Amino acid sequence: MSVRRATADDVPAIWALWREFEQEVPPPGHVHVDQQVELEQIREIVASGLAFVHADDSGVEGFALARTRDGAAPLLTDLYVVPSSRRRGAAAALVAAVADAVADGGGRHLEVEVMASNADARTVYQHWGFREFMVTGVASVDTLRERVSPGRHSVSFGSIHVQNDDRGWVEKTAREFAPRIGSPGSRVEGPRNGWSSVYDPVVDTDPNAMLRYARELSERMGAVVVALALELDEVVRLIALDRGGIVDEYLSVPEFYGSLPPGDVIGLAANPTVLARLTGADPAAVRAIARTAATPAELPPAPELLSGIAAVLGIEGAGYGFVGPADGEAS
Repeated sequence: MSVRRATADDVPAIWALWREFEQEVPPPGHVHVDQQVELEQIREIVASGLAFVHADDSGVEGFALARTRDGAAPLLTDLYVVPSSRRRGAAAALVAAVADAVADGGGRHLEVEVMASNADARTVYQHWGFREFMVTGVASVDTLRERVSPGRHSVSFGSIHVQNDDRGWVEKTAREFAPRIGSPGSRVEGPRNGWSSVYDPVVDTDPNAMLRYARELSERMGAVVVALALELDEVVRLIALDRGGIVDEYLSVPEFYGSLPPGDVIGLAANPTVLARLTGADPAAVRAIARTAATPAELPPAPELLSGIAAVLGIEGAGYGFVGPADGEAS
């Protein structure tokens, strides 16, 4: 097999492979594909000279299409090799041909378009040297109207729970990391059921701050720490740490903030065995309550889900955050 420039005679074969690619990696639901328009664009790119095919005597096995653009780097719009010819260097050879053509024309860079859901392709492109410099997001207008409409009030709050009943020690350690502990809205409560709870307004609104805070407490005290948060009234986050290291992380809707590689989605599912070891919870109960879903609507209301997870773990006072109850009140 060899790589060569595509000609008008190759358009039918490229078009057939393009349709195979569309079946293998379907476009997202919000995208309408006009196949006649796509076919015309293939013809245009082939005519421009930045189109290559990987072929032998039996026919075309793969293709690469790149579009030239005024004032911007050429864009690699399509790259496809039939499954039977993959892992033999065909895709790399096609991209190399495009890169050579771009360089011959005086260009210094090549951009690529790839769907966030196509994790395999993203990994290969990164290996070849492509680096992400822009992320395109998509949201339904119904979701946007619900979340950003004037008057919409989304509640977010978090709490950090240290598996230690020496409240004074927890408070001293927390104050060393966050001197404002003791000021309005920042406090340590408990112990309740063997857990001392830390609340801070910053933790309520910033998951990164919650993680830093929880990690610092866990590391300095050599303790098990569980951080729990309700985010935007929609999702529940859990981070479990042991002696400063994250041992489990959970987000009720893993792709709530955007598409993730499949491995990352799996990684945001709760691990009942780990949580049972850390907290003494019943693994079956953890598995039943700490479920994940594609949308918040597929789960119980997030405040209810948060309360249920905390109860299974034996943690009281989760989620009260800035407006938590006074010490000793029921949670």
